[in-house]
Amino acid sequence: MPVSHQNRKTPVTLLAVSIGLALQMSAVAHAQDAAQTTGSGQATPAEGTVDTLDTVSVTGYRASVEKALDIKRGEAGVVDAIVAEDIGKFPDLNLAESLQRIPGVVITREGGEGRQISVRGLPPDLTRVRINGMEALTTVGATDQNGGTNRSRGFDFNVFASDLFSQLIVRKTPSADVEEGSLGATVDLRTARPFDYDGFTFTASGQASHNDLGGKTDPRIGALMANTWADGTFGALLSVAYSERQALEEGSGTGRWAQGTSNGNFSAASPFAAARSADVYHPRFPRYTLMEHDQKRTGVAASLQFKPSDRTQFALDALYSKIDAVRDEKYIEAISFSRSGTGKPETVVRDGVIENGALVYGLFDDVDIRSESRHDEWNTVYTQLNFEGEHEFTDNFKVTGKIGTSKSEHENPIQTTIIMDKLNVDNYSYDYRNDPYKPVLNYGIDPTDPNGWTLAEIRIRPQYVTNEFDNAQLDFNWNISPGFRLKGGVQAKDYSFSTRELRRSTENVNAVPFFPDGTRIVPADLTEQASLSGVNGSPGTWVIPDYRGIADFYDIYSNSGPFAVSERAVNTRSVEEKDRGVYLMGEFSADLGTIPLSGNFGVRYVRTKQSSTGIATASGTPVATTVSREYSDTLPSMNLVAEITPDFLIRLGAAKVMSRPGLGSLTPGVTVNVSGGARTVSGGNPNLDPVRAETVDLGFEWYFDEGAMLGLGLFYKDIDGFVQTTREVRSYASSGLPASLLDGTGATVNDDFVFSVPVNTPGGKVKGLEATFIQPFTFLPGKWANFGTQLNYTYVDTEIQYVNSAGVNVLQAPWTGMSKHSWNATLYYEGERFSGRVSATNRDDYLLQVPGTEAGYNFTGVHGQTGTTTIDAALRYKLNDHLELSLEGINLTDEAQESWVENANGQLPLDYSQTGRQYLLGLRYKF
Repeated sequence: MPVSHQNRKTPVTLLAVSIGLALQMSAVAHAQDAAQTTGSGQATPAEGTVDTLDTVSVTGYRASVEKALDIKRGEAGVVDAIVAEDIGKFPDLNLAESLQRIPGVVITREGGEGRQISVRGLPPDLTRVRINGMEALTTVGATDQNGGTNRSRGFDFNVFASDLFSQLIVRKTPSADVEEGSLGATVDLRTARPFDYDGFTFTASGQASHNDLGGKTDPRIGALMANTWADGTFGALLSVAYSERQALEEGSGTGRWAQGTSNGNFSAASPFAAARSADVYHPRFPRYTLMEHDQKRTGVAASLQFKPSDRTQFALDALYSKIDAVRDEKYIEAISFSRSGTGKPETVVRDGVIENGALVYGLFDDVDIRSESRHDEWNTVYTQLNFEGEHEFTDNFKVTGKIGTSKSEHENPIQTTIIMDKLNVDNYSYDYRNDPYKPVLNYGIDPTDPNGWTLAEIRIRPQYVTNEFDNAQLDFNWNISPGFRLKGGVQAKDYSFSTRELRRSTENVNAVPFFPDGTRIVPADLTEQASLSGVNGSPGTWVIPDYRGIADFYDIYSNSGPFAVSERAVNTRSVEEKDRGVYLMGEFSADLGTIPLSGNFGVRYVRTKQSSTGIATASGTPVATTVSREYSDTLPSMNLVAEITPDFLIRLGAAKVMSRPGLGSLTPGVTVNVSGGARTVSGGNPNLDPVRAETVDLGFEWYFDEGAMLGLGLFYKDIDGFVQTTREVRSYASSGLPASLLDGTGATVNDDFVFSVPVNTPGGKVKGLEATFIQPFTFLPGKWANFGTQLNYTYVDTEIQYVNSAGVNVLQAPWTGMSKHSWNATLYYEGERFSGRVSATNRDDYLLQVPGTEAGYNFTGVHGQTGTTTIDAALRYKLNDHLELSLEGINLTDEAQESWVENANGQLPLDYSQTGRQYLLGLRYKF
């Protein structure tokens, strides 16, 4: 149910307001000083001023690349970095889309926007993210076909505006001083601080963003102000960003392909009897999809720095980000194929065409047609406050400390689906023969006719997810000798995750009052039309329930009578972890003959106390259960750098690593969910072991010119205890779970459900290479010297042993989310006034689920995603020293997203979507 929130004055809010007021006063003073200077013509130079030689200043994208290379070259381990092109100006609008430019990093998208990353073929759950040195986790809501609300350890980057950050670092090899938890990489996000700039700094930007599919234009603005006082001993910074985004997502879906025998089989009276065979598959609910996204993103970063002496300094950083979203989903589908009882067993197959075991064309009678409108309103608020300080007791001994807290609150107070049906319709047909992702659907009725639809369900399912971190850390740095430094420290980290869901006691309409005519036939004025605008669908327009009209007519958010909601126990759970770690690491530099050798070696020990709470069943009765456990890990690591020549480096890294199991896997019980034709029972396993691995990296880097590099990196990971979610389809009655868990869902115990349970499996090996070439064309004459290129290629090969629900090994296949081949290519130009770049990013096909869900796919079948190539471009022109115009284009080829299911017979379509091209016209001011 919708809830109202009072404006809360958080510590982050108060700090930001205080800094803003201070900076505003200093800006006025600075402007007055500037006016006095210009009023007299020019400031008078000091006596004895010495003329200096002109220097070449590298700016813009080229400067960003050079700074990133400096960071990479100076680290002992294998890292890659992205640095802001200028103050408050990041290369991409979205953090995930920036990270995909790094070799080994690929992304997944939601509504056309980068959301999560995978590093070196490993899924988002196995990559850890830190913000200003402190572990963080943010989660958002999503459509059902994109996994719904995120309740995993995967970080959702679309919560943040990229303008708030000045630097991203991807640490691909571990070291003892970086806390545990990652198999793929540790991603460090850093916001700006006042000491990063000289004196007073101000920049502001505004853009108009237009999506060609949705036809909407939205604003995007940002500003940064910073200053230092008292000879640089005190500084303050405030950065703000705001954007709106309206996007349209159009496509089609099948809801998987099921055997003819599933859900009680088709009617025995079917003339086309071949469709009833167990080795013939049909789409479960073929449909076109229309989703409208409306998002508003607000971000604030604030920082205070204080340096009372050359040996002591402190920093207080605050970060606030909020994403507000409204999403409407509009569908029309044949629901009979995915439900038993009065659904599929009553459906008559009159004719059909079978190709490679798939019923790609079918003509049916007695089909139930469903039209639905889903409306979501959700937001995620992320807040972080951290304080750190350091003090040099002597020239050789320093102590640093850090303490902080972060919280991500995802609220989905309105998640409502209104459904209306037409039952037992004749002459329904679908046809996938011409284009598997754009089928021809004939509903046997006029899909735009608003008359004769029966109100079937009103689902109200508000849900909430909270992730919190509290972190404290104390480290020392002891320079024992010119060639050896000893580091050590302790860390205490408390993490908590909780989620809950509310529902009506029953989602059918039996308890809902009739419409004024005494029936549940939806009045025509309580319907509306949904139309595709970019995808050429058949049909392209259909009738749906008027969500707002029906919601107002019934007052469904009154939280009373048949619309009262209460907590759904089986979908409420929590996990708490208390991690205590200690490490010791040596850093050295020496000569191996004539070759300078440097690096680090160390060990980290961590103990994890875990407590998981959920609803289990005891003798058929739901019971709240808490399971506690404890485990520890000793994690040695080593990184070596040999400087064969001043410009040619060889790196070697080796370590033991661990990553904690996914949050959804740790629930001690079951979660039951019914959403349209989708029926699932998800079990948990609080005794899952962490995923552990041994890793080796070997790298070669040749810095053959200023701002240039040719690199090759080889990596190998031997993974043990990989967590896999097994799935099988069977009737709910066969599970032994109490029928009471289905109360209010509209499902019966005879319906087929997808049962999923996480288990530790034998694991497997990951190996691959990363090749990088960066070259500014400074060797060319004239303007050609302003060009440059940035290229990288990644190859990843994995073989993981997968098991079925009985724990039996079924097949070896790549890790889900892994693209064997991926590459990035950027060509840029950086002139005195004009600059531009065009970038292409490619990833291969990858797997989404192994093995598949439906019978016939659950031993040797898989679900997968077609690879994509996206092209982006940006042009900038400096009007003067302060103003700059920009024009950017994102997804210029309107790349579609295509997923599929596959078994020995071949591939069949799963989901398809397009989101259009994005254009941004902007103006930027720098003081």
